[in-house]
Amino acid sequence: MGFIKNLFGKQSKEEETMTTEKLNIGIILGSTREGRVSPQVGEWVKGIADKRGDANYEIVDITDYNLPFLGTTDGTEPGIAAWNEKLASLDGFVFIVQEYNHSISGALKNAIDFAREAWYNKAAGIVSYGSTGGARAAEHLRGILGEVKVADVRAHPTLSLFTDFEEMSKFNPQELHLDNVNAMLDETIAWSGALKTLR
Repeated sequence: MGFIKNLFGKQSKEEETMTTEKLNIGIILGSTREGRVSPQVGEWVKGIADKRGDANYEIVDITDYNLPFLGTTDGTEPGIAAWNEKLASLDGFVFIVQEYNHSISGALKNAIDFAREAWYNKAAGIVSYGSTGGARAAEHLRGILGEVKVADVRAHPTLSLFTDFEEMSKFNPQELHLDNVNAMLDETIAWSGALKTLR
């Protein structure tokens, strides 16, 4: 669906709505383990994002949906439907990703696999952390997102357990990350808006 111009070259009502409606962006926490730090990172990203005023940002915590392991259920658990409904209501995503054994957590992979069409034709930014900034986990995630038709943006803040966390548990990010987070959000919003025209 492209922008529609009337005979006088003015914006149509449809176009006006598309250009003034704020996008809904979910900040997905990718860890469920006890003592996780992803909520700290997610709230930090949301605080930066909310100051921009360019979209509606919300934290989406996969622990809230009590998803079973894929393949061990008949699919009738209410959390599965609720998870898909939440994803369907969003126009784009920011994944908060921590590195486990050179990849993403099993919980995040499981959550991604419990949806399909709800992911399609949307965009995502990634904020990763780990001993090497979570870069290897982010690269694995990019391949997975491509399979579910999520376009991942290039700008990618990487946080180090050694320099952005105190005792690897209390989040204390360096100021230098601020520009990179905003660059990631710029791209996520631009791509999410463009891809919305395909849905």
